[in-house]
Amino acid sequence: MRVDKFLKVSRLIKRRTVANEACDAGRVQVNGKVAKASQDVKVGDIIEIGFGTKNVKVEVLAVQDTSKKDEAKELFRYL
Repeated sequence: MRVDKFLKVSRLIKRRTVANEACDAGRVQVNGKVAKASQDVKVGDIIEIGFGTKNVKVEVLAVQDTSKKDEAKELFRYL
């Protein structure tokens, strides 16, 4: 699954266009490398997102095309 779509489905970022812009600005890293929006993510990958002065680091636990709001928290784990 694309990293921008995963960020939207997992609700780490509210909209896919915002996730896409964050990737283009270089604020998203997958496994320590700056990620493009089209980069694939799989179970076990570490995603780091820069929100201004705050960084969020998560591990991918599952990959799904869609998820309900309460199921979205099961797709990742905060580190």
